[in-house]
Amino acid sequence: MMGPLTALPLTLCVLFAGMILVGVLDALAWRLLGRVPIDDDDRLTLGGLRAVIRRQSISTERPDLAAWRLAPALYFGLAAAGLALVPVAVAVGRAPVDVEAGIVVWGAVEALTVIAVFLHGWSSNALLPLMGAYRFVAIGLSIMLVSMFVLIGAALPAGSLRLTAIVESQRELWNLVRQPLGLPLFLLLGLAITLRGPLDYADAPDLAGGTSAEDNAQLRLAWQLARAAMLVAFAAMAATVFLGGPLGPVLPGPVWLALKAGLVAAVLVVLGHLLARPDASRMMTFIWVVLLPLSFLDLAIAGLEALR
Repeated sequence: MMGPLTALPLTLCVLFAGMILVGVLDALAWRLLGRVPIDDDDRLTLGGLRAVIRRQSISTERPDLAAWRLAPALYFGLAAAGLALVPVAVAVGRAPVDVEAGIVVWGAVEALTVIAVFLHGWSSNALLPLMGAYRFVAIGLSIMLVSMFVLIGAALPAGSLRLTAIVESQRELWNLVRQPLGLPLFLLLGLAITLRGPLDYADAPDLAGGTSAEDNAQLRLAWQLARAAMLVAFAAMAATVFLGGPLGPVLPGPVWLALKAGLVAAVLVVLGHLLARPDASRMMTFIWVVLLPLSFLDLAIAGLEALR
């Protein structure tokens, strides 16, 4: 484990660099798809940031201001905590925070994301933000059950919950190959906890922005940045668990990790722009009737592979 004086600056530098990449990917997606965003300040680009800054400052009646300001900070802090778990090299101790149960800690980050998003919607004391918060709780907690089984399957070949051990177990074969269902199912969780595309039930346009509907300019900017930070953390975790993380020939481990995480981030951005968002009740049914059984199947495949 790196010392705190090294781990914190490293994590924050990687996080901010990744947030810039997310903004670039979003801008490219809008341009390549030839679409115009519904709300210009929903884009993490220079134009989107200018729109946020120029947005009229508003407030609701009797909001919980402390909680309203805390929500983006909590969301960003969870992203930083998740990213700090990601090993930059295979050797034990080559992660900013290398813990024995790294997968479990990441699961806690996923769960606490629900609290951050709900706090964001509840604290404004307004109807639409609260509706977005409740929708996210229902969808988010359900999709996290899928993630739990997928991550257990990824840990089976390593016989450990330590992320460096999971990376080492992929030296001969990536978990993407061992678990063909694992990464696609895990990406759906990524869309949910980063509030994107078909699983953006918290800040969706049908609720006029959902939990962000009543945000003033500064809070809107902070929330968009926190969403980008969570996308960076998730992409790095997905690259670690399913794509071998820093493993790769010729290039240094951190470069391989950055390339793989960038690829995952690009896929999430594209899926977020291309896939339509179904009705919340239909999505809930889809999660419990289709996705959860598929996660059981994924875990069974991983278990049989581990017994070979």
